[in-house]
Amino acid sequence: MSTDKHALAISLFSEMLAADQVIRNRLSRVLPKGMELSHFSVLNYLAWHEGERSPAQLAETFNVTRGAMTNTLSRLEWAGYIHVRPDWDDARRKMVSLSPAGRKARDQAVSALAPTITDVIDELGEDRVKATLPILRQLRVKMGAKAKS
Repeated sequence: MSTDKHALAISLFSEMLAADQVIRNRLSRVLPKGMELSHFSVLNYLAWHEGERSPAQLAETFNVTRGAMTNTLSRLEWAGYIHVRPDWDDARRKMVSLSPAGRKARDQAVSALAPTITDVIDELGEDRVKATLPILRQLRVKMGAKAKS
């Protein structure tokens, strides 16, 4: 790798990691009391993707260990935000779905997050944000594929 390409790679990942940290801190401060970013992420995913998912599918989707996902799901179930039931086809597995209380909590979190996110979009400009999304998606897909290989 050339020195210029190496410096570019370091700059790209430094900016992405710094942005991730700033975004997480900012969003965590406006989430409803008791809700963590990981909780919101799972609730939001379940709200967007109708139907049920297994804990293993969710762990893979969020690129976390099954243990970490089990911990998150336990907290969400305790709060009444999700339903967890046995998989009727395979008794060893469980299936997770969003509860009405979970949808309401997710919607409240979106309402709390929206001003922060729209302020950033207003500052950057909608066209620039729209142009950035495909690049960020490609980076996520490429990095996800490399992590699995």
